[in-house]
Amino acid sequence: MNKKIVVTGAVLILIGIILGAFGAHSLKKVVDSSQVLSFETGVRYQIYHGFALIILGVNADRLLINSKWVIRFILLGVAVFSLSIYLMVMQGPMGLSLKFLGPITPIGGLLMVLGWVIFIKNLLLQK
Repeated sequence: MNKKIVVTGAVLILIGIILGAFGAHSLKKVVDSSQVLSFETGVRYQIYHGFALIILGVNADRLLINSKWVIRFILLGVAVFSLSIYLMVMQGPMGLSLKFLGPITPIGGLLMVLGWVIFIKNLLLQK
């Protein structure tokens, strides 16, 4: 088991639960329903990848692959994807203009995909 990866996944889930509760209760009062749905998408991807990191960390000894870049791409992807969504949804209530983040969100998705592609490649090349 890789404790660092497991803890990282658990922290992602914890933050996702807190943000999900915020989105379900407080956010509905300050933004429209489509923005709440966008916020929930960011939360959902964050929590999914938190669980994935826990699974990867618990099974690190059995997988026998170098997961350093997998974890880095997944974490960076979640940060860019979810954080950009959170900020874009909150730009109105915060009185900011963050429209420039729109094109950045898919980059976060691409980084997550790259993390999973590297994971699959490592598994396939494993002896």
